[in-house]
Amino acid sequence: MAFADRLDLGLTLTIGGTAHAIASSDVLAFELDLHGWGHEGRVEFRVLDETAHGGQKQDKLLADFLKPDLVEVALELKAVHSDTATKPTFTSLKVKGLGLDKTLTEETVAQAKGAGITYRHYTVRFVDPARLLWSQHYPCVLYTQKTLQDVLDAHKGDKIALANDWAAQLDKTLPLIFLGLSPESGASFYDWAVWFTHTRNGVLAYDYTAQGYQFRATKDATGTPITLRAADVDRVSVVFPEVARHDVAILNAAAESPKNQAITNAQAVTGIRQDVLLRTDIADDVQARVTLETARLKVRGQEVELDWNRFPAVAVAPNALVKLPDTAGWMAAGVPSKETFRVRRMSLRAEPLPVESVEGELAGEGQGEEAPRRPKPESRFLITLTTRLEKKDEKHVDLPAFTTPVYPRFVEGLIVSEVGEKKDETWQAYTDSATSLDSYKVKLPLFANQIVQVPFNASLQPGHFYFPAYKGARVLVALDFLRAWLKRHLDWRAGARLPSDGQGVHLLVGKTTTSGTSMRHFYEDNKPLWRLQRTNESDTEKVELKEGNLLILVKEESA
Repeated sequence: MAFADRLDLGLTLTIGGTAHAIASSDVLAFELDLHGWGHEGRVEFRVLDETAHGGQKQDKLLADFLKPDLVEVALELKAVHSDTATKPTFTSLKVKGLGLDKTLTEETVAQAKGAGITYRHYTVRFVDPARLLWSQHYPCVLYTQKTLQDVLDAHKGDKIALANDWAAQLDKTLPLIFLGLSPESGASFYDWAVWFTHTRNGVLAYDYTAQGYQFRATKDATGTPITLRAADVDRVSVVFPEVARHDVAILNAAAESPKNQAITNAQAVTGIRQDVLLRTDIADDVQARVTLETARLKVRGQEVELDWNRFPAVAVAPNALVKLPDTAGWMAAGVPSKETFRVRRMSLRAEPLPVESVEGELAGEGQGEEAPRRPKPESRFLITLTTRLEKKDEKHVDLPAFTTPVYPRFVEGLIVSEVGEKKDETWQAYTDSATSLDSYKVKLPLFANQIVQVPFNASLQPGHFYFPAYKGARVLVALDFLRAWLKRHLDWRAGARLPSDGQGVHLLVGKTTTSGTSMRHFYEDNKPLWRLQRTNESDTEKVELKEGNLLILVKEESA
């Protein structure tokens, strides 16, 4: 339901560091969609410029508005009630965002004498800072031995404020964190942040008081609830959200420790389930996923939607706690009036009321074309305001839509081994003390030679071949968000490649070309030749088979 109301309104646009305050009487209309995780809005206003005919009023916004500089929007709304029996303490709804796009239209009013006057009609659409900036941010960065809090701090910039409360996820030092984000895949840093929050059963909350963000383990339940006034509300509706009708099963595909663990949902329909497939040898990882998916399987409770008939004296914003009026009529239709609720979402639309034209203001200045219409100085609007409430203990988390990041991404690396001398092409397996699993270490030149660990396994070889990757080998590494693995080898070992005219194949093992064993098969004069040769500096043992010959040679070259 739309209602006419007056608002104490403040609007400021800051462009390139210069603040431009817009008179409330010049604001034509605005829209706000406020969520617990952020907001979007639109504001329209006019600015008068009389300088063309010698007037005093000048449009000082125009020059900055025409620039491509970042636009910061600050909008503050406060009720103006004069009919209440007691004078309440009025509080403001404050919203700050960054300009998404903008438009400008000029309207000139012709005068009978002298030049016309100009009204410029401005429109700015804006969103919360992270949604604008992080949606254009696609970093491809590797971190080792860092926390996720370190990652967020490194990318927040000076326009995004963070005050997180999620130590279990954000404060843990991790071996590897990879942000392989690319515009081609469609997932930005904003998508990654929301995806991470969703998959870890966390909360992304926007604080409308501090105008900043919080990544949280649970919803904030602190603070004194605000009691809403029954006279300010026109209609109350009880909303019953969609209920999860599926069970969940955790499947671990590891051959030596397979697992199929069911997570039941009392509201599930028989036979409907969602399977989560893992492949890990670590039992704790399986149990952690069971715990996570159990927590994520939530049955949503009822919600309450309010349609207002005036702007409330005590303004509320998403994530604020409120209590419904304890008066007759509020307990009907299952509305639990004694419950404490949390504001989940708000929608506000304000349009101008029909007003007198500005011709009266220009009396005596001619009878030209009809002047544009603008609001009266008291900023009266035709307003539509709805608010969605959820119970304080509601576990469901509302998040913006996101694109899932695409993993893995592939980069080149060099195998690390600390066995032997620097020149030796050795191999090394590193054993994790916590899991007893072995891994390679791989140096990634692109990312400042940071070292990551990948599983020490047979990779693409069958298990009866035991040929570990040697020191310095150039390999292709697959990078996931929190793990990596060896995809394949990319080069021939020094001394292993044979001339193409011999059509040979070669197996070369050992530390160096002068300390190892070579087995090769090739063609000489179009006849097959097989040679097995062991070399240790000047000492050589060789077995060779060729047409009509068997050679067995043991010799040591003189110094």
